[in-house]
Amino acid sequence: MTAPRAERLLALLQVLRRHRRPVTGAALAAELGTSLRTLYRDIASLQAQGADIEGEAGIGYVLRPGFMLPPMMFSQDEIEALALGIRWVGRSGDPGLARAAVNALARIAAVLPAELREEVDASTLLVGPAKGAPEGIDIALLRAAIREREVLHLIAYEDEAGRASDRCVWPFALGFFERVRVLVAWCELRQDFRHFRTDRIGAVEPAGRRYRTSRAALLKQWRETQKIKADM
Repeated sequence: MTAPRAERLLALLQVLRRHRRPVTGAALAAELGTSLRTLYRDIASLQAQGADIEGEAGIGYVLRPGFMLPPMMFSQDEIEALALGIRWVGRSGDPGLARAAVNALARIAAVLPAELREEVDASTLLVGPAKGAPEGIDIALLRAAIREREVLHLIAYEDEAGRASDRCVWPFALGFFERVRVLVAWCELRQDFRHFRTDRIGAVEPAGRRYRTSRAALLKQWRETQKIKADM
């Protein structure tokens, strides 16, 4: 059974991206499971859409950098993954993130071919109701602080034993789990990475200053500490 044209073109682009040197049409056709005639036709279609593919039959083809993949070139599996992920965010995220997820799905669907748009609308991959612990803080404030590298003052944070403390932290990641959300941050009090369940934070307010370390650097350091703990 021949794959839909959009999927064939996407697969061809992905194969070409893996090859830095010219690859023959015969090799491409064999890898993609298509005929040589179909391959030449698909290459011509991509070139007409702006893909900078150099080469010719009998010599080989190479994709030059810089070609942006149009949104409508998602495969069916990718569309299902996007729809499922966006619907999960719409159900489990804070109100601002949920609205953004719904808007993003509508924007993606608007540029899809009709048959794939129908797949989004009639997707059978469903998301169950969220049953997370109740929260008294605005998760959108945490997300904004992460983006802006803003130090936060966590007020009356309760640990597992119910002991409350105030912390100034450098937030850099937010974990969404089935029942809870967890703020990952560098804690100035402990001078170490700490995980704070958002439903245990009594209140949160900006500390009026920003931390200088990049989020990427903090995330890398945190991942290294998690790997060390896993290896112990």
